Amino acid sequence: GFGGNDIFSQFFGGGFGGGFGGQQQEPETPKGDSLVMDLEVSIADLYLGKVLRVARDKNVIVPAKGKRKCNCKQRMVTKQIGPGMFQQYAKEECEECPNVKLQRESGTLQVEIDAGAPDGHELLFFEEGEPVVDGEPGDLRMRIKTSADATFTRIGDDLLMTKRITLVHALVGFDLDWKHFDGHVVKLKRDGVTIPGWVETVENEGMPKHNKHKQFGNLVVTYQVDFPKSLTDQTKAEVTKLFAGSF
Repeated sequence: GFGGNDIFSQFFGGGFGGGFGGQQQEPETPKGDSLVMDLEVSIADLYLGKVLRVARDKNVIVPAKGKRKCNCKQRMVTKQIGPGMFQQYAKEECEECPNVKLQRESGTLQVEIDAGAPDGHELLFFEEGEPVVDGEPGDLRMRIKTSADATFTRIGDDLLMTKRITLVHALVGFDLDWKHFDGHVVKLKRDGVTIPGWVETVENEGMPKHNKHKQFGNLVVTYQVDFPKSLTDQTKAEVTKLFAGSF
């Protein structure tokens, strides 16, 4: 035959002691919303690596007047409603806590940018997201975004730049020094004629490869030629004579 506990097991999904003892699983601690924000970083800072201080406004929980219900839990209660008949229902039980409110607060975060950190790379700041009453704040993720630059464009680990040269350099060649972000000198040299739009790739002079020691992408240089705005009649004649039969 069935024992008493077996009957209650069928009704309440557990042993007699479990159904009537009010033993409940501890609820999970609530966690606030996590935030994702883009952080624009200059190409120079991404090349060298840098620690930035980022100003930020955020919600914080502060004391307020009065009291409030807190730490509320649902407890299952079983009530006899007739011979051999029982009803089980949830009953909320709360404590009383000092009241709180949300308030905006200004502060700064120290953000360490790794050399060569790629676009889309995320930095995690634990519990710097949105707060929640009687719970843990969410997290903040800062997503690296290379800021626009007048001279350079970044594509992956490659660094693209436009270099303007004079017409004389375009015709006779050049030997130029270009100082990189960290101060070391890159030689840009050409002996032949350089047409506008000529592209040169200088290996291992691009962006550092993230988390790869002493490995770099390439520097891709596009040359543009600065032509004189006007020529005197004498100069025109000299140029015509100089280049006669050259083409």
